[in-house]
Amino acid sequence: MSLLLLRNGMVYDPLHGRNGICQDLWIANGRIIPQPDDPAIRPDRVIDATGLVVMPGGVDMHCHIAGPKVNAARKMLPEDRRLAPPLPRTEKTRSGTLGSIPSTFATGYLYAGLGYTTAFDAAIPPLTARHAHEEFHDTPMIDKGFLVLAGNNHYVMQQLKAAEPQLVQAYLGWLLQATKGYGIKVVNPGGVENWKSRANGNVKTLDDLVDGFGITPRDILRGVATAVDGLGLPHPVHIHGNNLGLPGNWETTLQTMQALEGHRGHLTHIQFHSYGGNPDDQSTFCSEVPRLADYINQHANLTVDVGQVMFGKTVSMTGDGPLGYYLHRVLGGKWFSGDIELEAGCGIVPIIYKEKSFVHALQWAVGLEWYLLIEDPWKIAMSTDHPNGASFLAYPQIIALLMDRNLREETLRRLPARIREVTVLSQLTREYTLAEIAIITRAAPARMLGLTRKGHLGPGADADITIYTPNVNRELMFELPRYVIKSGEILIEQGEIRQTPRGVTVQTAPDYDTDVIPSIRDWFDASYTVQYGNYIVGDHEIEPTQIEPTQVEPSSPPERF
Repeated sequence: MSLLLLRNGMVYDPLHGRNGICQDLWIANGRIIPQPDDPAIRPDRVIDATGLVVMPGGVDMHCHIAGPKVNAARKMLPEDRRLAPPLPRTEKTRSGTLGSIPSTFATGYLYAGLGYTTAFDAAIPPLTARHAHEEFHDTPMIDKGFLVLAGNNHYVMQQLKAAEPQLVQAYLGWLLQATKGYGIKVVNPGGVENWKSRANGNVKTLDDLVDGFGITPRDILRGVATAVDGLGLPHPVHIHGNNLGLPGNWETTLQTMQALEGHRGHLTHIQFHSYGGNPDDQSTFCSEVPRLADYINQHANLTVDVGQVMFGKTVSMTGDGPLGYYLHRVLGGKWFSGDIELEAGCGIVPIIYKEKSFVHALQWAVGLEWYLLIEDPWKIAMSTDHPNGASFLAYPQIIALLMDRNLREETLRRLPARIREVTVLSQLTREYTLAEIAIITRAAPARMLGLTRKGHLGPGADADITIYTPNVNRELMFELPRYVIKSGEILIEQGEIRQTPRGVTVQTAPDYDTDVIPSIRDWFDASYTVQYGNYIVGDHEIEPTQIEPTQVEPSSPPERF
């Protein structure tokens, strides 16, 4: 058994209440272990971490790094890939391309280079799961998982219409096993289906009817949330709400929270769902974060990630087909739309966020308001909805903004003056501590996902560790880790990649009523262009997996998550 000792580092492990405490960490067989009782035991290697900041490896719980949508976006932006500096092949690494959507190999290298060791793709249609696993296979150095889209799935909506909640639950359990997925995602419930079925279709309220099914977005939210809790999935239903990006959508967001009726829910890229104003008048855009944050602060069943916008060039990539078309009409540039039969849609639109744009500046401010107004950092996770709000490479910049109110003020002075009138950002003096940064980038997203071995440094945890050199320039500090350790192996040392392991794919395998399989098979044969047997992802088709056990009692949602 090979032993690694990290000696005397300033450990930030919020789950165990250790923040800035000098401590040794012992590692064996990819896990953190208690210090050996036998003083004669000597480590095979010692890393002197004196004066260095030691945190768990970063966890990105919401990004878009795999599947056909990512490849479609790469094809749409050849100039982006051509103008970005290439990633040359070395003895340790494969070649790759950068830009708004890095290639698969580059994505793994870049995440690890920031000290992130886990990333979850948040929107995979079940029919494309096999493709996503193939991209995961080529994304080294990090552990991966994905959320399966179900908010516009025809089988789900048919069973909700038929008032068969047990079939919804069984189908979602089967779907996770068939796709080797991790959790369930709802995107613009009912709205994507309406847009696919008629010109300019969508839904505007939670009580609009979904064409052909006679149910509402409210029915979908409640039905899927109930099924997810019934299955005992580690992660609650992951919600991309209706009316994303539109003035006045804060009311829909609040109603979505209320519609869960106490069931667990994670509201994703919440920044894009927090606007006041008139939907027909862009000039009325304003922030309604204080009201929404107050609701989150008071309800233990809810968590959020931010979807922070940062200024620069990127691409919108979403399972919300009507949103993609809306952005295309607003921006007037390229647009791609995809229809995934009986399951979902997608939209891809290049975008440049500009400081001089009032709307873009408002979005930047709204994201920061969320971080600063949520009282308990365990209820909020850092995200840019990569690449929608910005690349994940912007995380060090966001950390610097959260830790330095003067830096926020410097940026505010460059933005349209009205931003001070329609947001409360200029009034917020809170500055994050290193412990709080460790929570929102590591401990909280791991807890929200239900990953019991990640996001902390206690015995039994995966030995995913990042070591930083303290620096008053927080952006520089978090851009350049001194060491990155994954599963007990040193991946990056002094800024250089030492090895590039593949990592594992994390999945769930919930128990469900297998008596439904014949009816599901019959439905496939009658409805899909893909045969039932070809739809299911085989064990031999994916890289090494880690199955996370269910952790939530199915009888009722927890009082506190």
